[in-house]
Amino acid sequence: MTPPADHPHGARHAGEKEVSVVIPALNEEATVAHVVEAVRQDDPAEIIVIDSDSYDRTAAKAKAAGATVLNWREVLPEIPPHAGKGEALWRGVAAARGEYVVFVDADLRTPPPNIVKRLVAPLADPALHLVKATYRRPLGDDPRGGGRVTELTAKPLLRLLRPELSWLSQPLAGEYALRRSSARACPFVVDFGVEMGLVLDIAERFGATAITEVDLGVKHHKHRPLSELTHTADSIATVLLDRQACTCRPPLDSLDRGALSAPNRAR
Repeated sequence: MTPPADHPHGARHAGEKEVSVVIPALNEEATVAHVVEAVRQDDPAEIIVIDSDSYDRTAAKAKAAGATVLNWREVLPEIPPHAGKGEALWRGVAAARGEYVVFVDADLRTPPPNIVKRLVAPLADPALHLVKATYRRPLGDDPRGGGRVTELTAKPLLRLLRPELSWLSQPLAGEYALRRSSARACPFVVDFGVEMGLVLDIAERFGATAITEVDLGVKHHKHRPLSELTHTADSIATVLLDRQACTCRPPLDSLDRGALSAPNRAR
């Protein structure tokens, strides 16, 4: 699926702007080194793996592959971490120094070539603030059977509630690029609703046309059993149906460290 015809596309390269790659990781020793090695080919300014208390060799393998590995307790150490993917991404943005931040999931089995450059390139257009990956997701013998929460929860709710964003083919993609200034201006849902939350917040702040997609081909990654997807689906639905019920970290630009002993509720 493609953006509307009048959607602004950035056909230029993003130039020599510094890029920070943030890889959230929890017990991904089987794939994290391969992901780090893949993104290193694009020579970003920094590759930061935010390790959420892995009990396997994720941290050691990521470091050996060339990443800077930070336990999430090391970033904003005065604020105890709250369990969730969004928490790791929020702390990753806090640690990042590049003008652009690229998020890449640690469980990719075959990262596409030039993933960082391809995601960042459209940001040469100043009207764009968020670049989402789009791809085909096979599951077993079904070449498009993956992304069950995307197809059965996220996209139907977007069509009903936010039709201006219904063109997004992979709204929950874990691979995407943002301007760091834009990321710091947004709250972060602490759990698996973080990607949907960022899509909604970027659209709210800059307009739906501030988002675009880049086709990265086929995504091969770890698929969780259906029984483990209930919480993810609940998180996505809550972001779209009852944002006030979401537990969020506040925008980093408005961070009042003395008032953050626990995650804030979305405003």
